[in-house]
Parts: sequence; structure tokens; C-alpha cells
Amino acid sequence: MPPVSHNASDASDVAGVTRERVRLGLLVASFALLLVVGLSLPHAAAPDLGPRGWAPGHLLPFTLSPALVTATMWTAYTLGAAAIVLAVTGQGGRELPRPVVATLAVLAALATPFGSGDHVSYAAYGRILALGDNPWLQSPNTFHGGTDPVVSHVEAPWTEEPSVYGPFATLVQGLTSHGGGENLRQTVWLWQLIVIASWLAVRWALRRMLPGREGRIDAIWTANPLVFSVGVLGAHVDLLATALAILAVWAAHRYAGLGGAAVAGTFAALAVTSKFTYAVVLLALLLAFQHRRWARGGVLLGSTVVVVGALQLWAGPHVYDQIGRSAKAVALASPWRWFLEAFNGGATVRSLISTLAAVAAIGFAYCFFRLARPHRETTMGARALAWLVILTGAYALAASYSLPWYDVIVWAGLPAVSAAAVVVVDLVLLARLWVMSMAYTPGRVLGMTPAVEDLTMTVRTHVAPAVLLAVWVWLVRSAWRDGSRRQPAGRPAGSEPRR
Repeated sequence: MPPVSHNASDASDVAGVTRERVRLGLLVASFALLLVVGLSLPHAAAPDLGPRGWAPGHLLPFTLSPALVTATMWTAYTLGAAAIVLAVTGQGGRELPRPVVATLAVLAALATPFGSGDHVSYAAYGRILALGDNPWLQSPNTFHGGTDPVVSHVEAPWTEEPSVYGPFATLVQGLTSHGGGENLRQTVWLWQLIVIASWLAVRWALRRMLPGREGRIDAIWTANPLVFSVGVLGAHVDLLATALAILAVWAAHRYAGLGGAAVAGTFAALAVTSKFTYAVVLLALLLAFQHRRWARGGVLLGSTVVVVGALQLWAGPHVYDQIGRSAKAVALASPWRWFLEAFNGGATVRSLISTLAAVAAIGFAYCFFRLARPHRETTMGARALAWLVILTGAYALAASYSLPWYDVIVWAGLPAVSAAAVVVVDLVLLARLWVMSMAYTPGRVLGMTPAVEDLTMTVRTHVAPAVLLAVWVWLVRSAWRDGSRRQPAGRPAGSEPRR
């Protein structure tokens, strides 16, 4: 083969530099737009949290109309998605300097959460617990006659719903309520600090489990505008649960043997008792164990049961009542919604959808496995993270009820899936997160004009299901066509030497 000319090499370098500059420009624009949404006065995407107290107030002295806030968020998501495409199809991105990460964290702490009213519900459940009542039985609209200064701010459609969250997340919400007192903004701000700390903890753990992939970690996680928006700026409990799940993987990776399994089980238990679906981290760890598999698995499960049991005894028997009631929900943006409406709904149809969604999740997990098969020679942490992507990615795609912030756990594990040969995994998951973020903009059911509501509901009920159906087909075809390709010879990135 003739040597590559200097001219060709120089042209390639120039193209790479240009590509990186374009990516950085897209990221700056995307983050700037999202921060404008978070730093401005209350609007259709961000509920009014009342007097600021000692918490940060609104830095920008203007509000955004429903149409403008929707357009701003849609533009930010699209620019951010384009930046991620450039990263995963190019050199993977560069490591962020610490001052940049710190700046993002500070700006997130100064912003008001937006994209839903869930953070107000968290504050309400914490307030109910802090005042000695049971948030798993008490609905916000009847608490203290609907006059409590925090709980009364819960927005439709959640005013009549007791907590669906586990005891550990609710315990943390109760602690923020003790700190915030009767001031909703103060309570929400303390919760924001926990969410931001969780986001940083994921980055910290990933950098220790995946040395040499710092650029990809920051491109996929830290500087991902979609994750930053729906997770950090949205202040969702999913980010706390994700951090606990990733720390469980880190503990098993860092501390070999039964001690590490016990610590991992403790973190996993806290994740499960934050949000029940995060029990998937236990399966990912069990699949990733190689040495002393049965002993480590037994200790992992044993420590999880002990911690979950203790928190369950503290919380009482009604913790998971809401899970049973919501198991057959079907989201408006899901392709399953078309199936539900085609057969006029009903309990039987919903049960059938739940069964079909479970079958689809198994099929999608197999597709992801063919594309991103965890290599036996990679480190324990990398294997577990890859399994986490396979399992949670399949669930996010197939579930009948799924929202964009459910994808946070998928993107936390995605840096472990690295090779260009499986870039389709990145793009499939990006398409899912992008269209779901677009579908749930502005994210609240209040504050919209009829025209904006009609437009956003069209995206949610028509565009998003069609795109997700196309993503399903894309994943299956890619797995069928490319999944059997063998990795090149030699040890994979992030591997550990044989002993």
C-alpha cells in the first residue's frame, strides 16, 4: 500500500479540527439556550416556585412566551443532538477542563428546574414525610386541607396521586424539606444540589472505571445537552437513582471479592428504593461477574435484601401501591398508544400491551447484545456498564410508559460501549432521547396557549410514535445485518491483561 501523502494527512487534520469546532459551537449554542430557559422568569416549562427566600432567584428579568419557550427548547435539543452525532461518528470528543464542568454545575444550581412539575411533587412528598404523615397514602390535594405552603403547589395531573417513589428517595426529599421549611423555592434548591452532585458523581465514577475514555465520557454524559436538560435542569429523581446504580458498579469494580459485592449491593439497594425499575443494576452486575460468580452474586443480593428490607420496614407496607396502579399506563408518545386506541382501550388490551412490551424488551435487549456484546476481557466495570446499556436501553425503547428522563441511566452506561463498529447503538439511543425530549416540551399541562398545545400534542401523539417505530426497525435491521461482525483481533479498549 503506498504511503499516505502529507497533503492528504494535512487535509484530514484540518477536517478534524473544523469538525470539532463545529461540535463545540453547537454545544455552546445548545447549552446557552437551555440556560436561558432555566434562568428566566416562570413560564410554560417552569412553574412559579414563589418567594426565593435564601435560595437563588431568577437571573434574567424576562419571561418566555409558550411559543418561544417551546421553540427555544426544541432548537436546543436539535443542536445538542447534532453535536452528539459529530462526537460519536468522529473522534469521540475531548475531555472537558475542570473549570468548564464547575461552571455548568454552578449555572445549573442558579437555574430554576423546567420541563415538568415533578420537582414540586418531590418537595410535596418530602414535606408530607417531614410533617409526620405518610406520602404513600396521602395525596397532595387533601393534605392539611390543601392549604400547606409547599404541598398546595403540586400541579395537575399529580394533585391526587400519592408518592410513587421508593423510601430512600422519599427520605432524601424529606431531608430537603426539613432544610427548606415552608419555602418551596428553598426546598427545591436543596433538591437541585443533590441532583447536581449525582450528575458529578456519575462522571467521577465513570472516569475511574473507564480510563482512557475521558473524552467519550464528557461527550456522552457531562457535555450532553439532552441529558443535562432532562436530568440536571429537570431535577429528576432518576439522576439520583442513576448515580446510586453507577456507584454500585464502581464498588464492584473497585473492590474485588465479597467486600466489594456487599458495598455494591448497598448502593444497588439505595437505587432500587429510589425508583423500583433500577433493580436492573443487580442483573447487570450478576451478568458481569466472572470470578467467584456465585459467591459474589449471593453477597450482592444478600446485602441488597438487607438494606431494602430495613428501608421497607421503616416506610411501611404501602410504599409500592402506586406501582401496581400505574403498571398498565400507556404514554401518549409511545407506539403502543396507537395499538391501545385502535382497539378502544380497556383492561384486556392494556394487559396485552404489557405482555407485548415485555416481549419486545427481550427482543431489543438481544439486538443490543449483538451490537454491543460485552467482551470477556474488559474490566468488570466496563462489562457491567455495557450490560446496563443493553438492559435499560431495551426497556426504554419497549416500555409502554416511558419518559425522556428514563433514559438517563442508559446514557450513564453508554461510554463503556465504545467502538466505531457499534456507533449505531449511540445513534439509536440518541434518536430515542431526542424525539422523546421534543415530544415532552414544554413538559407541563399548564400555561400553554391553545395553538402551542395543539402543536406539541401533535408532536407527542403523531410524530414521536412514528419516529420510535422507525427506531425499532433501525435497531432490529442493524442487529440482524451487523451484529455478527467480529471485533478486530487484540485486546479491546479498557481491557485488563490476563493473569
